[in-house]
Amino acid sequence: MTIEIKKNVNELVLEVNGRLDTITAPALDKTICENLEGINSLILDLKSLEYISSAGLRVILNAQKKMSQIGSMKIKNVCELVMEVFEMTGFADILNIE
Repeated sequence: MTIEIKKNVNELVLEVNGRLDTITAPALDKTICENLEGINSLILDLKSLEYISSAGLRVILNAQKKMSQIGSMKIKNVCELVMEVFEMTGFADILNIE
């Protein structure tokens, strides 16, 4: 997995590529935590995310909880496979997905 970080004033955009699983989820969690200072908008761009496991879902849920206290979070460009996981787990109902 690779993560491209883009900051624009108080907006943080993370482009997540590859597989978000038990091995890679801690890296995304760390990246989010380390870059939230002064941020009130988090965008996760998942256009190149091929797979997400329960560990990845947990990181996204934690990010959503953090951002609900300080601003907002959006998820963009979700591929069909990952969207199916979001729908099956109910995440599609609680996340702001564009």
